[in-house]
Amino acid sequence: MSRSIEVWPGIVLGIALLAGCRGAPVQEMSDARQAIEAARVAGAEQLAPADLQAAQDDIAAAEQHLRAQEFSRARDAALAAKRRAAIALTHSQRSGGDAVSPPSAAPPPPP
Repeated sequence: MSRSIEVWPGIVLGIALLAGCRGAPVQEMSDARQAIEAARVAGAEQLAPADLQAAQDDIAAAEQHLRAQEFSRARDAALAAKRRAAIALTHSQRSGGDAVSPPSAAPPPPP
């Protein structure tokens, strides 16, 4: 009986640690990549290059953290990349960039 009493604190601690760990930031990485692509489609490479580059730098950092299994840092960098890509998109649109959907969309038929 005393042996099982000694094991319980370790089990409870292990469960608590696992509950506190979050996995890889898959959704955040995907959202950031999509935001970067939207900025690119809107012309950010020409109209907001510094903003787009900052977003690309952030997603590259997120990928590095992900490979190192530093999930919290990867999540933070992915969220930063998404924010910076949104800024690049906004700046591009204000500068006369294209506000269309991604390149896979077919152009409208001629009148």
